[in-house]
Amino acid sequence: MMSRRSFVQGISAAALGAKTVAAIAEEELSKESATPVRLGIIGPGSRGKELLRSFLRVPGVTVVGAADVYAPRFAELNSVCGYNVPSYSDYRSLLDQKDIDAFVVATPLSFHSQHVVAALKSGRHVYGEKTMAFTVDEAQEIVRTVDAGKQIYQVGHQYRYAPWIRKTIERVHQGEIGDVTHVYGYWHRNSDWRRPVPDPSLERLINWRLYNEYSLGLLSELGSHHIDIANWVFGETPQAALATGSVAAYHDGRENDDNVQAILSYSKGRRFVFSSMTNNAMMGDQLWLYGTKGSLNLTLQDAEFYYEPTRAAQLPANALVTEKGITTGASYRAGGEMPYRGQGKKLNIPVVEDPTATACKAFIECVRTGQRPVADVRAGLGAALAVVTANQSLKERRELEVLRAT
Repeated sequence: MMSRRSFVQGISAAALGAKTVAAIAEEELSKESATPVRLGIIGPGSRGKELLRSFLRVPGVTVVGAADVYAPRFAELNSVCGYNVPSYSDYRSLLDQKDIDAFVVATPLSFHSQHVVAALKSGRHVYGEKTMAFTVDEAQEIVRTVDAGKQIYQVGHQYRYAPWIRKTIERVHQGEIGDVTHVYGYWHRNSDWRRPVPDPSLERLINWRLYNEYSLGLLSELGSHHIDIANWVFGETPQAALATGSVAAYHDGRENDDNVQAILSYSKGRRFVFSSMTNNAMMGDQLWLYGTKGSLNLTLQDAEFYYEPTRAAQLPANALVTEKGITTGASYRAGGEMPYRGQGKKLNIPVVEDPTATACKAFIECVRTGQRPVADVRAGLGAALAVVTANQSLKERRELEVLRAT
């Protein structure tokens, strides 16, 4: 039986919103065993194996089948599971396996809709990696399939399950930093994003993220997480997208840019600004929310609030200001506008596990109870529409209207 300590650390974000940790723990500890959930995985590559490591930490979960076009991944999967998992080179053979309750889809982006829709139509629940789909039409097909059935579908926007992020967004919605007008997202790395290839014929199979046939590049692989948070903060999906990018550091034949910058426009003049580069990690992975009363910094480890100083009284248009012996107009300040470097107010929520682990636990809880996922198909649709449009804007070098999520 699971210990109280390990269970409390693993409580899903969805459950925390309904009951206290103590109450949930008492209920869970009274159960003699967890309801078994048997998983099949389509795409047990690097991300797929990472997801399964989290799923297998949930009591009652086993992996009973896998499909991949690259056979060496099956031995790696068996090592993660500690037993031999039935494997198939064709995902349709995996769908025919009857002893599966839910599928994990962690294939390249261009295959997401094909695999997710087929898995849902087989009558099983699905945890599908982000971005939800490669095109607008494919995203809408997933929505229609989810709406037509009763299966649970959860998108891999795991930031929505991080307790400190959930709590800070709740406080933002309550007005703690005033009206949020801008969200800035940074995801900077210092690596070429390229993986070693044992044979040149496997280049596109292994380094699929570098090629536009399979991936929408940095906007989808990284930016989709931050776009999802911006949608969450603003309570809507963007109206327009303008993006640019280039290959500035790694001239190695890749098709997708090694740096991108994007601006998404929301109602009331609000903006989300995203930057990603792969040759300098200075800013790392973080978001800044800017409001009329303060700012919020979010990372994958913590959250910190900063508050605006009291605004100076509004002076008449013809007023003069004398400061340090200089008399000038009301807008002048001799001290300049140096960035604030003092301490903020940290949110006191300890990090007990990676958000991916929390998201995986939450999915299993939804499968067992039938409750709706936090990162549901509508959340996935909103981010996907923005990613697809921004990537098209990058190619066309012009601002494009984003189709509204419904």
